[in-house]
Order: sequence, then structure tokens, then C-alpha cells
Amino acid sequence: MRHVIALDVGGTGMKAALVGADGTLLHRARRATERERGAEAVVEAVLGFAAELRAYGREHLGESAAAAGVAVPGVVDEREGVALFAANLGWRDVPMRTLLSERLGGIPVALGHDVRTGGLGEGRLGAGKDADRFLFLPLGTGIAGAIGIDGRIEPGAHGSAGEIGHVVVRPGGVPCGCGQRGCLERYASASAVTLAWQAASGDEKATAADCARAVDLGDPAAAQVWQEAVDALADGLVMALTLLDPRTLIIGGGLAEAGETLFTPLRAAVAERVTFQSLPSIVPAALGDSAGCLGAGLLAWDLLATSGPTRTDPTETAEVTA
Repeated sequence: MRHVIALDVGGTGMKAALVGADGTLLHRARRATERERGAEAVVEAVLGFAAELRAYGREHLGESAAAAGVAVPGVVDEREGVALFAANLGWRDVPMRTLLSERLGGIPVALGHDVRTGGLGEGRLGAGKDADRFLFLPLGTGIAGAIGIDGRIEPGAHGSAGEIGHVVVRPGGVPCGCGQRGCLERYASASAVTLAWQAASGDEKATAADCARAVDLGDPAAAQVWQEAVDALADGLVMALTLLDPRTLIIGGGLAEAGETLFTPLRAAVAERVTFQSLPSIVPAALGDSAGCLGAGLLAWDLLATSGPTRTDPTETAEVTA
């Protein structure tokens, strides 16, 4: 059965699938990235996992994968197929597409940024499938975005489009690892809420999910922490919709798992801030942590459909059908 390899590489783990031409998930698997062993070990873990998937397909599906799509975090040169930098994995300038193609017997490989690839999945298969223009924001350890415009995910001139987590919403505020102060992700990411709630509650093991539950139970300290995060997020989103005018804002990641505890005050906060801007729909992501893997599969199939097995540039094929 003809299929492709879809691989989503995260900071601590990897999710993968073998995907049929009709989008059917024929096989799923997970592995650790082994980042505690260093950058070279992470790269080898990715290559080894991909090789395992190829072997599984050959044995159980009757043929090897026709192509592979891989989503990785950090700074990515999709056109050249190079993973330029990922702080949480420790790698720099890894020619991932070439390495994977060689390990997989020369098949074509599409390399994508993890959030943009997740946005591709949400845009074509999830919450954005009826939107011609959308912004996808997963709120996790950090915050990044994927911009869906005119049927494609926009990578930007230098592969950095969508980095809304580093828009300054609180000038002179909390220092950020990017070198600025007051960045959105230092106030509205799941990790930021976790830190704020730990400080407010005095519980060093508390999480953002614990804060959300405390909000639901009427805890005033939790409500204050939560509202400060919502306000910061609303400020960042209004900047984004002013520039991009999206029809839909898709919110995913760990913080979105709070459901209406997040979405009800967030919709209200954004509505309070808009003046001349058109208010977009604000909806939860539909695919959960499968978005990146499903998007990687779409990248692989697009690669084959556009130019056949010799094509190696995925940046023009990551289209979102509206």
C-alpha cells in the first residue's frame, strides 16, 4: 500500500505515523528524542526512528514509504532542508533533509517548522478548513504562530514568520530568552502561567492546569493570574489581527485545554480592544497534539503530488485548502 512517513519532532518526544494517500493513518508510533545525550544523539534518534518506520512499512504494508515529511522545532530553512537551530534540542545547522533521504534510501523528504506544519494540519484537516485566512497559535512551553493566507502557510522571507511569542506586550517587563523584555510568551504561555501560579500559590509543583481548575473553583488569586495572562494574550492577538486581518484565530496547545475557562474571557478581552479592526472567530484547535504529525504527512504527499520524486522544495507546496 502506497504511503508516506510523517514525523513530528518535539523537545522531549517524537510522534510519527505512516499515512496513506487518502489520509488514513496506517501506523502510529512514539519515541523519546534522547536530548539528554546531546545534539548528535538527537539527530541519530530522528534518523533511526525514520528508518524503523520505513522498515515497518516495507514489512507490513508491502512497500517502502514513497516520501517523508518531518516537522522540527526552532529555526528552519525549509527551502534548503536545514534545521538551523533548536535551543531545546541543542542542534545547529543540521542538513536534516539530506540526512533523512540518505537513511531512507533516497526518497524525497520535506522539512517543515513544527508550528507551521501543525498549522497546515489544522488548516486543511482541522479548525481552519473553512477559513481562507487564519492564524494558528499553540500556547505551550512558548508561543509561536502559523499564518494561513491565500491557500498556503506563510514561512516569511527568512523562515521566521509567525513568531508572535516575541512580540513585546509589556515593555520593560520580564526578560525573555530572545534578548528582549516583556515578550508575549513570558506572560501568556502555559509555562508562564505555571510559573505565575506557583509563585501565587506557594506550590512549586503547581501547573497551568491547576491554575485553571482553581479559577473554576472561584479562587481569587488564581483568577488574577489567569486574567493577567488573558489580557497579555489579547494584547498580542489584537496586534496580530491588526496586521494580518485573519478570519479565524485558532488557539491550541496546553493552555487551550482549559476550554471555555480560557476562551470566554479571551473572546471578551479581544472584543474590548478592537476599534476599527474586524473581529475574527476565536476557536479551539481541533487536532490536539496530532496536528504536527498530520501536517508532516500532508507535506510529504504535497511533495509527491507537485513534482514527483525529484522535488525537494516544500515551501511552495504547503497549501491549505479552504
